Amino acid sequence: MNAARKIPVRKRFDCSQCPGYCCSYQIPVNERDLARLAKHFGVSQKEAAERYTKTFEGEPVLRHRKDHIYKSVCMFFDRDERRCTVYPVRPSICRRYPGVNRCGYYDFLKFERGLHGDEDFIPDA
Repeated sequence: MNAARKIPVRKRFDCSQCPGYCCSYQIPVNERDLARLAKHFGVSQKEAAERYTKTFEGEPVLRHRKDHIYKSVCMFFDRDERRCTVYPVRPSICRRYPGVNRCGYYDFLKFERGLHGDEDFIPDA
């Protein structure tokens, strides 16, 4: 008896071509996320929570800092290179995002860049 093979769904977006829109969200973290960050930085989980999170609408989220494209972004986002600096230990929600094979912002960005004839165009936030 052969088990049905799961065919991988192909992503239809390229995060390296995006200025990090999803990193401007409030990014919730759980205990496992904090444990990964704590281990990565060589601090206790309690210290990681104090240093890297704040409470937003009753749940812990990663702290933000000002950004020149979006109002603010995750504190672990490199604002010049436009990439995650803790990618191997990023929170679980970041690992799953966007949860489908398409990213709406990437589709929007591609459309706007085509419309303006500028592959580096970033719409005003």
